[in-house]
Amino acid sequence: MSENNSGQTADSGIRRKYLLGIAIVVAVVAIASVAWYLIHGRWYESTEDAYANGNVVQVTAAVSGTIVEIGVVDNMMVQSGQPMIKLDPNDREVSLQMAEAALAHIVRQVRGMYASVEGQTADLAAKQAGLLRAREDIERRRGLDASGAIAKEELAHAQAALDTAESAVVMAREQLATSQAMTDDTLLATHPDVRAAAAGVRKSYLDYARSTLQAPMAGYITQRSAQVGQHVNVGVPLMALVPLEQIWVDANFKETQLQHMRIGQPVEVHSDLYGSDVTYHGRVESLGIGTGSAMSLLPAQNATGNWIKIVQRVPVRIALDPKELTEHPLRIGLSMHVDVDMHDRSGPMLAQSTPGKAVYSTTVYAQQLAAADARITSIIRSNSGRAATADEAKKHP
Repeated sequence: MSENNSGQTADSGIRRKYLLGIAIVVAVVAIASVAWYLIHGRWYESTEDAYANGNVVQVTAAVSGTIVEIGVVDNMMVQSGQPMIKLDPNDREVSLQMAEAALAHIVRQVRGMYASVEGQTADLAAKQAGLLRAREDIERRRGLDASGAIAKEELAHAQAALDTAESAVVMAREQLATSQAMTDDTLLATHPDVRAAAAGVRKSYLDYARSTLQAPMAGYITQRSAQVGQHVNVGVPLMALVPLEQIWVDANFKETQLQHMRIGQPVEVHSDLYGSDVTYHGRVESLGIGTGSAMSLLPAQNATGNWIKIVQRVPVRIALDPKELTEHPLRIGLSMHVDVDMHDRSGPMLAQSTPGKAVYSTTVYAQQLAAADARITSIIRSNSGRAATADEAKKHP
């Protein structure tokens, strides 16, 4: 009996030691967890519900036509302004030639208006001189008529000549005024008729230039659907262009994680593509103004009796370091792991100002307009009968 009691006592002692050890481990883990939370955890929020995102620029035709040439394939890199698709340009080339001929014709017509003003000015001066002579002539004849030296018929002829000269002067003055109204306060290049014809050339040239689709920015081709011989209409997507230097991360945080999250806070991001070997550094660029479910195509309708509360998620945009993106390129849709450092909570939750300049832009189409203006200047110069001044060429292309 004593042996059994001693054995049970020994087992109880071992059991107590195990339980004490487990309790100590649990206490240590609990203390460590609390310490980790107080020192580190409460300053960070993490999520794996995050994905790389970026701009997908749809390439569409600005004019309709038949594709005669394709210079790109999927996943190919292109530079800004690089030709990608060429439409049949023949019809637009003919229209451009007609518009250029019309501009040249109008320039010469307007030149004739300026010349007619000069001629009518000289004609008015001549008629005014004739009127002066007619007045002097009738004054002489009136003196002679008073003395009876001439016949009444001769005085009547002189009066008729004076009336005719006065009418001629009035008519010449009106004609000059009409011509001056068509040319006053204008240069050859700024005349309304010339500007209207120049606008026609500009429109025709842009239509001709846009029969070649150029890359609006540097990037990679994807989703190409265009084929040679296909007739395309205005606005139909033919391919997409993805600039990989404009990649960001959309991280979907739980609404309970956003209390201390602010714009500008530093972020560390890891991609499943590269693993933990590559760390991207970024910052919180913006916090969504609505939850993912509210902004979906078919938002949830919770006005029913059977309602279950679900923790919502809010998209947070993370801007990445462009240099790190260049060294380790990302693709749209890749899974990411995001850690937000919330030590600095001085920033706003929502944007407080508007951007001072365009977020994205392209100069490809402005270059087309500049080429059209240069062509117009050349046509005006070659048909003006003189070299256009530098000021005219600059101010009134």
